[in-house]
Amino acid sequence: MNRRDLGLLVLRVGTGAVLAAHGTQKLLGWFGGGGIEGTAHAMEAMGFHPARESAVAAGLGEAGGGVLLALGLATPAAGAAAAGAMAGAVS
Repeated sequence: MNRRDLGLLVLRVGTGAVLAAHGTQKLLGWFGGGGIEGTAHAMEAMGFHPARESAVAAGLGEAGGGVLLALGLATPAAGAAAAGAMAGAVS
């Protein structure tokens, strides 16, 4: 394995792990997150309706996309799921 491949592996695993951790904060309340209820309240305050379903979609997009990205599985779909979830965060 050359340095470029190693660098891409570290970048993919690191980014995937951060996304997965952020998604589990939303879904399960791990790592100091609010869980579904806290995320739903935040989504409602930001104007997302229905709030609970938006919270589940955001959490699954981040956690699922992050895990798949870290494992190197379905990387185009994983990247699209994570990017879609994060695009909703900036709107």
